[in-house]
Amino acid sequence: MTCLDNVVAHLAQLAPPPPTHRRGTTLPAHRLPRLPGQVAMTEQVKVQVHAPAPSALERFNQAPADTARQALLTCLRSLRWAHRLTDHRPYPDLDALLAASDEAAYDLTTADLAEALAGETLPPLPEDTYGAAHTALNAAHAAYEARFGHVFVIAPDGTGPGEILDRALEGIRTRLANDPEEERMVVAEELRRLAKERLTSHLRDTGNRATL
Repeated sequence: MTCLDNVVAHLAQLAPPPPTHRRGTTLPAHRLPRLPGQVAMTEQVKVQVHAPAPSALERFNQAPADTARQALLTCLRSLRWAHRLTDHRPYPDLDALLAASDEAAYDLTTADLAEALAGETLPPLPEDTYGAAHTALNAAHAAYEARFGHVFVIAPDGTGPGEILDRALEGIRTRLANDPEEERMVVAEELRRLAKERLTSHLRDTGNRATL
């Protein structure tokens, strides 16, 4: 036996015995031995999901009754109308609220209409309107109020700022020919439409930024 053969035989005696089993690649992770510095990857990542901000209608539906009534009174100064709309919450959508507004407005009495009219003012004119136009509107309104005993009201119906004066003057001139009962019916209709337009403006503003 050569010297090289002696070295090989000696190394063979020092080698550890072969393993009696072999760990396969399918061994469950929980059976793996714990090694120093090993980090367990079992924790789930928590993702925060932010709920969408409530819409203006949802805020109105959920508001305290007093808050909802005060908001409604900025659309129509009738306590009966405001109480009725508040008491029938929640509304599933804007159309349902507007339908309820119409129904409540149709049921207003003469006293209710007088209360609502007391909270109305003349249609605002653009800031750059010349003085003669203000004088003409004030004179026309004075004639209207002398005949019917209350402020003139008219729903804008999408009228542009530059057309408000002409629409108001034409409305006063036409309606001065009505008798008091005819004008009461016209006023009730204008107040109903005003309430709907104001509700829509509040609740369908860009991004639902309404305070209702």
